[in-house]
Order: sequence, then C-alpha cells, then structure tokens
Amino acid sequence: MTTVRLNSADPVSFDTDALIVGFRSGPEGPRPATGAETLDAAFDGKLAASLAAVGFTGKPGEIAKVPVFGAITAPLLVAVGLGESPDAEGLRRAAGTAVRSLAGTPRAALALPAASAEEVEAVALGALLGAYGYSRYRANGEPKEPVAELTVLSAEAAKATEHATERATVLAESVALVRDLVNTPPSDLWPAKFAEIAETTGTEAGLTVEVLDEKQLKDGGYGGLIGVGQGSANPPRLVRLSYTHPEAAKTLAFVGKGITFDSGGLSLKPAESMDWMKSDMGGAGAVLGALVGIARLGLPINAVGYLCLAENLPSGTAQRPSDVIHSYSGKTVEVLNTDAEGRLVLMDGIARAAEDAPDLIVDVATLTGAQIVALGWRTSAVMANDEAIRELVVEVAGAAGEGAWGMPLPEELRKGLDSPIADIANIPAERWGGMLSAGIFLQEFVPDGVRWAHIDMAGPAFNKGEPHGYTPKGGTGAITRTLIGLAERHASI
Repeated sequence: MTTVRLNSADPVSFDTDALIVGFRSGPEGPRPATGAETLDAAFDGKLAASLAAVGFTGKPGEIAKVPVFGAITAPLLVAVGLGESPDAEGLRRAAGTAVRSLAGTPRAALALPAASAEEVEAVALGALLGAYGYSRYRANGEPKEPVAELTVLSAEAAKATEHATERATVLAESVALVRDLVNTPPSDLWPAKFAEIAETTGTEAGLTVEVLDEKQLKDGGYGGLIGVGQGSANPPRLVRLSYTHPEAAKTLAFVGKGITFDSGGLSLKPAESMDWMKSDMGGAGAVLGALVGIARLGLPINAVGYLCLAENLPSGTAQRPSDVIHSYSGKTVEVLNTDAEGRLVLMDGIARAAEDAPDLIVDVATLTGAQIVALGWRTSAVMANDEAIRELVVEVAGAAGEGAWGMPLPEELRKGLDSPIADIANIPAERWGGMLSAGIFLQEFVPDGVRWAHIDMAGPAFNKGEPHGYTPKGGTGAITRTLIGLAERHASI
C-alpha cells in the first residue's frame, strides 16, 4: 500500500527518486507554481523556458520529464500542468497524473501548491489515488509497480495539516477497496463472497454487520432480491452495516446495488454490453467503502448501509418476463424486463432502510444505460424527492471532484409504469427517459415523509477508456467520497 507523509524540506535538496512540480499556463508560457520557485532558480531561471521549448504549456494534464544533471538532489524532475488557476480538484488531478506517470519509481515527492490544509489534502489524495494498481491476476505482478512512498513538500507542514494527510489516506484506501471489488472477476466475487468480504472488512473497521442469506430473505419477504437471484447457482444476500457515534444527532442510510454479474437474465444482454458487467456491484461497493471510511474517520453521525447482492443469470429457474414479485414493502411488481433488475433489489433495500428512521436515504447504483446516453461516462445523475437534497448531493459530489448533475422526476412518466395486474411494472412501455423512469420507480418504495436521493453512476463506476488524472482504467470507486462527504456535512449540522 502506498504511504504519504508531510515534510517542510526544500525541494531542491530533498532526497527522493523523482520530484513533481507544478507549472501554471498563461499567455507568456508556463510559469512555476507555488512550491516550484526555488527550483527555477536552481536551473538558473531557465526551467520554464526549457519546458516551453519542448512544447510544454502548463495546461492541465500535461507532463514533461526533465533530466536534472545535478541541479537538484532528485535525479528526475516531473513537471505537471496546473492550468491558469487550479482549484482543489485541479490539484488532485495534477498529482494523480504525475504519480501515475512514475509507476516503477519507488519514491516521489510533490512540490505542488500546498500552503493550506485543503491544498495539502488535495495533493495527498490525488497522489494516493493516482498510485493505485491492481495486480492480483498478473503472474508477474504489475508491469510497473505503483509509487510506494509519497511525500508532500509544504513549507506549512505542521501538526495542523497532519489531519489532512490522515483524511486523504482514509479516503484513498476506501476508494481502493471499492476499485478492488469492481475489478474482481465474478468468478471470485459472487454474492456470498462479497458478503464475507463486507463482514470481515466492516468488522475490522468497527462496524456492526448482519448478513441475511437466501432462506432469511425469502422468509422476510424480500421478493426483489429473491427474484433477481433465483436464476443463479449463487444465491442472493443482503448485508446490513451500521456505525453509531455517541454524539450523533443524525442518521444516514445508504443503499447500494450489488449485482455481482449482470447477464440481463432471460432478457439477455448483447455480448458487447456484458463484458464489463462485473462492475454492476459498484453501488454496493461504494456503500461498503463509505461506511468503512466513516467509521475510520470517527464522524459524529449514525450511518447504516445496505448491500443488495445478487447475480442475474438465465437458467431454468430464472424469473421470467411477466412474472409478478412481492417486494419487501408489500407492493407487487410486474417484471417486464429481467435486465431492469437493479431497481428490483434496490426497492427491497430502500424499504428496509426506511425502518431505521434515517434523516436521509441515498441509494447508489449502476442503474441504467440511459444515464450514459444522457450524461456520458464521467457524470452521475442525481434525483431526489426533495429539491434541496438533490442540490446538496450535487454540491457535495462536486466538492469531492465526482461529477454529478441534478435531474428531474417528471410526474407524467409515472403512468408509463402502470401494470394491468400489479401495483407497478419495472419498466415503461416506451424507452424514452429511461433513467428518469428508473428513479420514479424507486421513489414508489420510499415512505411518505422520508427524504431520499438516487444516484445513477452507470458510466462513472467503470472507466473503459484510458486512465486520466487520478482515475485508472477499470474500477474507479466513484461516489465513495461523495457518500463520506454527505456524512461529514450532516455531522456538522
């Protein structure tokens, strides 16, 4: 595991394998950012000009590696672009980009702007997230191991900013937990195995963990979980995680979709849409990561998390289109498409979470392909039965650097979910507004008077493209930091 520490040493003389410095962009070319001024002097004031000569402009995401010829102690200098005026997310992305480029280097120091606790945390967190690697299934390990030891160089390094690196470490390790789970193939992560990991990890973090098996789910009336999981040899599970604090005045409930593999069931997906469906448990992963992080940070809040775990496969025992299932809430649902299964497990989790009398329920799911069509691969959709809550979730996600956009729940779309034989159908007759219809479906299972938000992160949970910033290819750990941020916000109210 990569570690991070603080040091107030001069970047010029600091002993490390690679030194990362930031440059701002501008009409006159790249210019040293805070933390890099003394370095420019070590290069006789010619460092910026040398970078400009090789086409480096200082724009966000740019990297240039510079041989130092003894001008500084570190044998390698890495210049990273910050843009004109980087905010906290800009610093996180710059640190992550630079650290990713140094895979195979044992130690790296970051002389990026870090004059405040917020900036120290941003640099440390971005660096730790960028240092993530997943080598479990490589016979010879990663092609290049991630940087193992990181140092944030800050003239302001003091006890007051140590909390910043500690929080960054907790957040990064929570995200890494989720990334690992999402990257794990379904042959090694079925519902019972996920529940076992959650029980072990949660207990180690100080959480109380309860696991319901398929018999308990059936006896308890969890028709959604049973229906989705009945086609698989690996039966479903519901995991309840809880964290309490003696000074807590608020209770939050998080509900995560945990489809450990989604074939679509009898409504089979096309092959090209199935190869990354190991990520369909990303919502449950985010809830587990968040609860672990909340406990490790010791936040003065009560929090419960529900992991709704099932494997959606076709077989002779699988649920069929036109089946009617009885949900935990008592409402009946006509299943018109077995590939709209996430909402079926979430409806049980939401109804159960409401029994904890929370101040807010937030469900998190890789729910619809329509989210990707509407908002792309990097922006989650947020819907809610309370406008202020919707805007709060969007705001907290933005502060965490996790893109989110508020979406409506149009009343006229509810009619499309009418069923001639059950209380509601799991999909509308028309495909239009599929992301919104899914949110409207879930809203039906939220009791009156309970505040609720729904986050659809189908795209952001899994990066099918190239790495960028601090985001790797594969599992991203999306929304984990947003949920922790929501807990922090409510703990301060």
